Amino acid sequence: MARARAARLTPYMSENVATARNTTAARKGRGTGLVLGAATVAMGLIAGTFYIFACGVMPGLARSSDRAYIEVMQDINAAFENAVFFASFMGALLLTAVAAWMLRRGPVRWWVLAALLAYFLTFVLTVTVNVPLNDELADAGDPAKIADPAAVRADFEDTWVAWNVLRALLSTLALGLLVRALVVFGRTRRDGTGADQSAYLDPAAGSSASR
Repeated sequence: MARARAARLTPYMSENVATARNTTAARKGRGTGLVLGAATVAMGLIAGTFYIFACGVMPGLARSSDRAYIEVMQDINAAFENAVFFASFMGALLLTAVAAWMLRRGPVRWWVLAALLAYFLTFVLTVTVNVPLNDELADAGDPAKIADPAAVRADFEDTWVAWNVLRALLSTLALGLLVRALVVFGRTRRDGTGADQSAYLDPAAGSSASR
């Protein structure tokens, strides 16, 4: 009798276990989606920043006199030294890295890893090229007291602009890859191959799926 009762309870127990597993997986999936979405937003902010410099700010400054160019660029660089920009600049890197780790066993990982590589190159360019140029421009001092502002500008402008265009391209590529990752991630979950799979589709549910 006990065996018969246990046999009757086994399908329900299997179903409950499968449901619990799928609930946990669904929560993890939502968490992963949030991290991936946050990485995409942060990447969009950074890509947009570099893009607007390439398309508007630097071409506009190119029309200025040497002293005006140096003064405005010094002020812009100083203004960017704030917590909000730093959070998005570092956040794009860290969130993408975390998303890549969370998706390391799924089909989305290649898109996220490619985005991480593209933005890592952007990050390296910023730290090793653009920021040192900004520092050199700041060290030039008060534009009104610079003896040869044309030389200071020449040492800064063309190099900074060229590498910023590359930063804009790389970060935009990273953004596109993350958007693609979000699409694939959402499709995977909708198709039932991700964390949202129903307990009745789980093989662990056994014959209970037919009820």
